[in-house]
Amino acid sequence: MTQNIYKDKDYIFSLLEKKGLIDSETLERLRTKSHIAERKGIDIVQWLHHQKILRKDDPSKSLNEADILRLICEDKGLSFKRLDPLKLDMETVTKTLPASFAKTRLVIPVAFENDVLEISTYQPWDKELEEDIKRVSKCDVRFFISPKGDIERVIGEFFDFRRSISAAQDVLSAPEVDISNLEQYVKLSAKDGTSPSDKHINKAVDHLFQYALNERASDIHIEPKRNETVIRFRIDGILHTIYRLPRIIHEAFCTRIKALSRLDISEKRRPQDGRIKLSWKGQEAEVRVSTVPVAFGEKLVLRLQSAEILMSDLDKLGFSKRDFETYRNFLKNTFGMILMTGPTGSGKSTTLYSSLRYLSSPEVNIITIEDPIEMVYEDFNQIAVQPQIDVTFSSILRNILRQDPDIVMIGEIRDNETARYAVQASLTGHLVFSTLHTNDAVGAITRLMDLGLEPYLISSTLIGVVAQRLVRTICPNCKESYWISEEELRAFGVKVNTERVRVYHGKGCDKCRNTGYFGRIGIYEVLSISPKIKAMIHQKRSEDEIRKVAFKEGMRTLKYDACKKMLEGITTMEEILRITF
Repeated sequence: MTQNIYKDKDYIFSLLEKKGLIDSETLERLRTKSHIAERKGIDIVQWLHHQKILRKDDPSKSLNEADILRLICEDKGLSFKRLDPLKLDMETVTKTLPASFAKTRLVIPVAFENDVLEISTYQPWDKELEEDIKRVSKCDVRFFISPKGDIERVIGEFFDFRRSISAAQDVLSAPEVDISNLEQYVKLSAKDGTSPSDKHINKAVDHLFQYALNERASDIHIEPKRNETVIRFRIDGILHTIYRLPRIIHEAFCTRIKALSRLDISEKRRPQDGRIKLSWKGQEAEVRVSTVPVAFGEKLVLRLQSAEILMSDLDKLGFSKRDFETYRNFLKNTFGMILMTGPTGSGKSTTLYSSLRYLSSPEVNIITIEDPIEMVYEDFNQIAVQPQIDVTFSSILRNILRQDPDIVMIGEIRDNETARYAVQASLTGHLVFSTLHTNDAVGAITRLMDLGLEPYLISSTLIGVVAQRLVRTICPNCKESYWISEEELRAFGVKVNTERVRVYHGKGCDKCRNTGYFGRIGIYEVLSISPKIKAMIHQKRSEDEIRKVAFKEGMRTLKYDACKKMLEGITTMEEILRITF
């Protein structure tokens, strides 16, 4: 290609019309409006991208730069590639070509394949580009066309982060032997003042937070290894390796995060917990920081929480119609105990906070006891557990009733003393929420008995139990259907009355990083403690007996709810197998 076709509006407009992306009326309007852009020599691809034109084939989407470039590449026989930052190697991107060259020529080194350097570019007509890259990299080159926005984003994120890390690395020096937690190597500063590396580390940490929030990460893992530091993000429940950084900057990186979270930066032998509040895109996000000593230094895990995620509307959590009505009936009670069960990361906190916000009003006094406080919310009176000064779940519960609460939320029932105080609070006219770690809803009853509660106390206070998990939802951008036979579903444990059933999956696209999934939703098992079940608890009947009665009264299992969401096209069979088996 020898000329800049991005400025050839006639070619681009006719291509869009031919492929059915814009209608004739829109086309005429665009031709009229584009004269000014054409006279100024403006890139028509970028101009169209900013017009926010609804696609003719799918009015729910706007025509964007990637759509136009993909059509041009198909028409001209060029290779098109979207850039996913999570799948790029920082060393390849930042060390193959100089930053100034990448920015000026809009190119990104993507990967080495069979001694060929793969390059993403926005300017395929640049005749000298291939020779220049060959001269710099000293290897053969294969080109892909990528959106300008993708390239600029990667250049900004990767090169700026690498520059900060490299600058800090130049200032810092490491001992030849690093035995981390066993002995700390200290370099004394030759003069007073802040280390020159501080501003670079600060910038790198800021970038890390912004990147994690942009990628919808729920957790950041910063893990020291023998020769490097690995940074991983958990996105939609799955961990992705993001960066591999020089080992030398690990201490400075951890120190900056510990300072932000008001932890003791000199203490590296004991676990610590802290928190940071971030301002991001006009919203606030809470970051819970946990440090533990491991073989090669301190490992940090940062959990990112935003009010938007932690406090959803109840009807958007994923309850089925039956379960939603049952759960709302739980919330109409003015006293008693409601329990959430499930493993760590199953969405219990989101359900609890969403329920408390649903019940919150100026007439209600809500007190929470948490370890630690998940999200600071001014409508609740939140108390943080601090065992080092004997502020525990049970010690707070001893005094909390003097605070005149209407609703009490206990982060977790862990022992007999906490369980007894929770029951006492519910018996004296308070609505109590708490969590337990059990596999299903009926198991919560057995767990309370194991903690030493008498059956008559459980039967007289327990309103209901919600067991839950989180499953990934199918990406709406690349969702497609396929047929599955009745035999396959029966083997899976699902009975249907037809020979085959239409189900869905995501084929993978740029929006979901080719995973086929985007976001998560809850699956639920809601057990209502009916008079019959109360009597069975009082009689110490077995879990299996209680479960059979619960099924007859309408309770559905986690697996049933998950399968229902699969048949509704919300999640996939593979995801259900991963979560419920």
